Amino acid sequence: MEPPIVYYPRSEYIETDTGNKVSRKSVICGSQNIILGGKTIIQTDCVIRGDLRRTGGGHAVVVAIGRYCLLAKGSIIRPPYKTYKGYYPMKIGDHVTIGEGSIVEAATIGSFVHIGKNCVIGRFAIIKDCCRIEDNTVIPPNTVVPSFSIYEGSPGMFVDELPECVQDLYEAKTKDYYSKFQSKDS
Repeated sequence: MEPPIVYYPRSEYIETDTGNKVSRKSVICGSQNIILGGKTIIQTDCVIRGDLRRTGGGHAVVVAIGRYCLLAKGSIIRPPYKTYKGYYPMKIGDHVTIGEGSIVEAATIGSFVHIGKNCVIGRFAIIKDCCRIEDNTVIPPNTVVPSFSIYEGSPGMFVDELPECVQDLYEAKTKDYYSKFQSKDS
């Protein structure tokens, strides 16, 4: 089934030179500490906390987001925190979809990952490549989600495996969504 074309008002989004589309109604704190890989969509009411970083001088990357990622409405991305050490950087791979209302405090999210709506990804969780986290799932802190797995429930548990072709499917899905996310006046 073909996904429909999603139209957005051009005045509500900022488009960067690398094709990132960032909603003006999202909250981006510490933008100098956030790297977007290109062709990433950050929708309305998203919060990315790039201001949460280790103390000390210098310029540090706090949140790195890969290419063709989608942060759906109301999702929150904040780096994990450890007492006395401060905040640790977070890396999100390519072709990652984070669903509406999800809260992510993972250390690493691999490439080709789908996180459903209203999920909570605990501090320092590691989600490997080619995974799916179902809607309303809570992944506990320090959990490692292996490649090609489906997690569901509260707490999130392994429920099934994904086929090896999932990488191609997620890549096609994210590229298709990006190409169909168009401004009304273009």
